[in-house]
Amino acid sequence: MKRVEIIANQSIEADLFEIFIKKGIGRHYTKIPNAMGVGNSDPKMGDHIWPEENVMIIIYCEEKEAVKLKDAVKEVNELFPREGLKVFTSQCE
Repeated sequence: MKRVEIIANQSIEADLFEIFIKKGIGRHYTKIPNAMGVGNSDPKMGDHIWPEENVMIIIYCEEKEAVKLKDAVKEVNELFPREGLKVFTSQCE
């Protein structure tokens, strides 16, 4: 079993879920809205200086679905390369 963590600019959240629906993946997830932080793109702090925020999506799934999720994130990242979008996977029990 895999844990897939996706951290994305809230502006592309709908695009992520649209491709998940299209590919029949990511049906069961936990969403943490209003996630703030600094990565490789502009800070997302939800304040008047850095007003944008991230969303974090956590999905526990089998290996095959994890691969499909990573591919879907890659597709969205190619459409919006400057918006901030990362995917992390780890093994879990």
